[in-house]
Amino acid sequence: MKSAILYVRVSTDEQARRGYSQRDQEDRLRNYCEANDIEIEDIYREDHSAKTFNRPEWNKLLTVLKKRNHKRQSSNILFVKWDRFSRNVEAAYQMIGLLRTMNTKALAVDQPVDFTVPESKVILSVYLTIPEVENDRRAMNVFYGMRRAKKEGRWMGHAPLGYMNRVTPDGKKYIMPKPKEATLMVWVFEELSKGILNAEQVRKLANTMGLKCERNNFWKLIRNPMYCGYIIIPPHENEEIEFVKALHEPIISKSLFYEVQDVLNGNKRPVAKKANSLDLLPLRGFLICPLCDRTLTGSASRGRHGRRYHYYHCQGSFCKCRFKAEELNKYFERHLLKYKLSEQSAELFKLVITDVFQRSNKGHSDERNHILSLLEEQETILSNARKKYVMEEIDDEDFMELKKECNTSIRKLEEQLAELPNNRQDLKPLQNLLDIVMERYKNIDKRYSKAENDEKRQIIGSMYPENILFDGEAHRTARMSEPLTLILLINKRLSSIKKGEKFSFKNLSPVVARRGIEPLFPE
Repeated sequence: MKSAILYVRVSTDEQARRGYSQRDQEDRLRNYCEANDIEIEDIYREDHSAKTFNRPEWNKLLTVLKKRNHKRQSSNILFVKWDRFSRNVEAAYQMIGLLRTMNTKALAVDQPVDFTVPESKVILSVYLTIPEVENDRRAMNVFYGMRRAKKEGRWMGHAPLGYMNRVTPDGKKYIMPKPKEATLMVWVFEELSKGILNAEQVRKLANTMGLKCERNNFWKLIRNPMYCGYIIIPPHENEEIEFVKALHEPIISKSLFYEVQDVLNGNKRPVAKKANSLDLLPLRGFLICPLCDRTLTGSASRGRHGRRYHYYHCQGSFCKCRFKAEELNKYFERHLLKYKLSEQSAELFKLVITDVFQRSNKGHSDERNHILSLLEEQETILSNARKKYVMEEIDDEDFMELKKECNTSIRKLEEQLAELPNNRQDLKPLQNLLDIVMERYKNIDKRYSKAENDEKRQIIGSMYPENILFDGEAHRTARMSEPLTLILLINKRLSSIKKGEKFSFKNLSPVVARRGIEPLFPE
């Protein structure tokens, strides 16, 4: 009595197709064996693609066949059609050859092939080729369908971090921001744009905040413009790469995305990050050694009775410069008192800032014209390149490279143009902000003494953009911040006005001249 091993296979996308269910195939194979008096040795049920033979159940079947003594026993593998066996012509012929070495035949009950007849090989090639052609055609239809959808601005596939997949009532799929993840992704881009932490540091911090993302995937995400509302259309055949306006809601601005790309590409110089200080060392990193010009650091040392004493000291191995932190901190707090704004100074300062703000708005049109001129310049370069390409003065490679560079520059300039504020801007938000700032500066000494260490360092950094030189008795600094210098200038002008004399703030230039390293007023 003849015997055979039954092989039943479906792939995930074929489960719902009529006539391809595992139960239907198994019933047809059992009926065939019963009608032809064939004994069923075993049944292997596969749920895997036929593009390759790297399938779990097929590998088990091969293992069983290899253990048999094929000189004494031949085997037959039965399946319904040849597309259940394979959808890859090259792999199918190789597997048929391998089975032949094991004295085993692969047979399709609905598409029989008599291997003893040479002409049957033509029929076999047709049976094996048609499934592969169907697969290729299906894949091509899917590819062009997805490409067309991308050109319409639709995101295809699983939603990236920060978004979630949704379906409209009429069955159309789309993505929308996922509140918590979207907030974390916005934070990621904002941190990267500062250039303080590298991408891996930002990723680890984001992970601690709940954004779980592997390293490779994280790099792909921060390079993807879909977060600012654009879909990438990869190049294909004669079509170049495209950036299409997306239908989904962006979570970051285009300017922020390009700023992050500049940081990642090394086009933006990172800002040096000062190390976190101890609570009793707010000036650490802001002081310069008077002996060797190195930056002073700070640390604590333990005394005889276990008390800790904090010092600012030089980092040089041979420099012995050292100051008690408590005394230097008190000196700096006393020094802040003379920078307090009076009520009159605060009002004048607000008027100056408002005037500068209004004047800067007039410059928006100049900036717009400058960007437009750069756009025209890039378009001219591209136009000249096309002419030279037509005249065969440059080759294909040079033209494509030049075209790519021009298109990139044009896209960035257009984004800058779109990000320019309107000529008319509301002064109310600025005035509200100035009220808050003036209130803080009028009570800067109280705010500093009550502030936490991080805020104290922010106040110091806002006053002194360059480090301070302290010699043990007084401080010297190369330059104070522009706002602080302007405050002192206003105070000086007000103190020199006689009673009843009018004062005009219009003579105060918004750009303050650089001063020397000596303090403006003696202690």
